[in-house]
Amino acid sequence: MSHFPEPPAPAFLFDLDGTLIDSVYQHVIAWRTALSSMGIDLSVWRIHRRIGMSGGLFVTALLRETGLKLSQAQIDDLQSAHADAYTDQVESVRPLPGAVELLTELSSRGVPWAIATSGYARTARLALGMLGLPEDTPMVTRDLVRRAKPDPDLFLAGAALLGIDPRSAMVVGDSVWDLLAARRAGALGIGLLSGGYGRDELERASAFRVYADPADMLDRLDELGVRFD
Repeated sequence: MSHFPEPPAPAFLFDLDGTLIDSVYQHVIAWRTALSSMGIDLSVWRIHRRIGMSGGLFVTALLRETGLKLSQAQIDDLQSAHADAYTDQVESVRPLPGAVELLTELSSRGVPWAIATSGYARTARLALGMLGLPEDTPMVTRDLVRRAKPDPDLFLAGAALLGIDPRSAMVVGDSVWDLLAARRAGALGIGLLSGGYGRDELERASAFRVYADPADMLDRLDELGVRFD
């Protein structure tokens, strides 16, 4: 009788904004506020399409579209102004439907998971309280890696934090930037519609499953190899 090796247990690496917390539009408005403070007028739809990238790449992409040039000091000031503007709105941010329950269910079943976000710790760690998570929750923020999405560094670091091979992880994100980074890390990508990207966009970016939000994903965890027996 043949014996096959036990397959690796599932593990999840979660993006944060638009994936676990309903904060995409607060970030869009915060970026618009920051840009306006420097005399840069940009439509909100252009800003939304870049949410999920690292702040530095985000600014570079937007400047390319406007044809403006900023010094590194001005870019740093812009990112700081964004953080200030987001913090001013943070009271309006809520967990996405099912986010708390999904993380609780995974933990109760011994499924490893971590959060890996392009946000800096200053703003990202504000989400822990919203989600009812302790301060020592496994979380990788932009401050801890050399490059953020669409580079794979955040997800590679998240896998290392859990002590797993990134190729056995599933990345859950709401943007094409999450899924591109997941693919480059060798992980499977799961898309959520809760950040504003369409199903077709997420699937083209290599999402092998797409769910409406964390609640929908929780209802279908069996599709992802999480056993309930």
